[in-house]
Amino acid sequence: MTSTLAGPERPLSRDRDFLIFWLVQTLSVGGASFSYVAIPLLVLDSTGSVSQMGLLTGVSGAAGIVAGIFAGGLVDRVDRRRLLIWCDAVRAPLYALVPLVWWGGPQLWLLYVIMPLGSAVAMVFQVGYVSAVPSLVPAARITQANGRLFASYASAGVVGPMLAGGLSALLGPAAAIGVDAATFAASALGLCLVRLRRPGPAPAAHPAGGGRDDPVGSARADAGGDRSTVGRRPVTGDLLVGARFLWRQPVLRALTGRLALLTFLTFGLTDLYVYHLKQGLGRSDATVGYVLAVAALGTVAAALLVAPARRRLGFGVCWIGSYAFAGTGVVLLAGTADARTVAALAAVVVFGTSLAGICSLSLRQEITPDPLLGRVTSAFWTVHTAPGPLGAALFTAAAGHWGTARIFLLIGVGCLLVAGSAVATPIGRSRIRLPRQA
Repeated sequence: MTSTLAGPERPLSRDRDFLIFWLVQTLSVGGASFSYVAIPLLVLDSTGSVSQMGLLTGVSGAAGIVAGIFAGGLVDRVDRRRLLIWCDAVRAPLYALVPLVWWGGPQLWLLYVIMPLGSAVAMVFQVGYVSAVPSLVPAARITQANGRLFASYASAGVVGPMLAGGLSALLGPAAAIGVDAATFAASALGLCLVRLRRPGPAPAAHPAGGGRDDPVGSARADAGGDRSTVGRRPVTGDLLVGARFLWRQPVLRALTGRLALLTFLTFGLTDLYVYHLKQGLGRSDATVGYVLAVAALGTVAAALLVAPARRRLGFGVCWIGSYAFAGTGVVLLAGTADARTVAALAAVVVFGTSLAGICSLSLRQEITPDPLLGRVTSAFWTVHTAPGPLGAALFTAAAGHWGTARIFLLIGVGCLLVAGSAVATPIGRSRIRLPRQA
């Protein structure tokens, strides 16, 4: 269902389609936070092994990467709203299998089937979701919309882990995954009511961008075709189309390379948090849920601050400063033996990674022509998440041998070095700011 945007811009608070999308995705993310807490607990309760946690995270991440190779072309070929609905409709019964099968006893093999499949479908959904947002709101409101989406997602992510931890302690982690399945079904029904608008022309260059490092000014020249040509291109070539666009934009090129390193370092952090709390500090499932809930407050803060911060400081300062802040938080975790301090520092880490993530997501949406958005998003995520599964497997295995303190220190210092290396790149020279709202 597609409509054409006409008349003056409506504030997001009175945009029916955005509000429905916002509501159902917030509900879905709240459900996802149940699995976010429950799956590591399920593995740890069954095996007691942080390596198994990291291996499952790695296998699931690898499945998402493989799906990412094809996701962009698929998103640019089909109706994006229908694709999102189908992704949720598939994940609802898939995740419902876990509590149903687990009821008769632990079945670890099932997680190695369901979680990679769920991760693959999630990758397609995420590419479609990112590509759909510019068709929901005007270009000038993309960062504002992303900020609101992230804020409500994070709010759901605060309540969800607390409820998930309590439910896991009461009925077991498998029951918590059943809640996630139900919210996928609700999201699919809600998306049936959303209309996507036909996008307008690609945005002009921001006045503050300027120069050869301004990705906005050259984006249109690199569009490389429209939806009428994507259907005639081999699916495997779609990833190259998106990658070529990223390569030709200096800021996006530098960003993708550094995010690949950062993903390698941070992909398994949640597993390390859970292992540190459960095995290192001897805390309960409920405490794990509370700690991850407090950590999610970092996303709430980032979502509220991202638009004014980027408007005032520009993209480069926001992105580099955010990862420097996150890296500092991880370093400090190395010397932490108190659950409350772990929660506070995890919130610092999440704040930094979330603010940087919203900035980079919004920048790609702003400068990428709509016919390319699915393929560019797919290429970006495939390239920069590819090292993540390996990092998760390596760092969790290392934590099992040498403890979490040394691994937190190694990861934190690595984040600081990567953030510092961006200063002399087009990221550091970028002054792309948001236009002031009327």
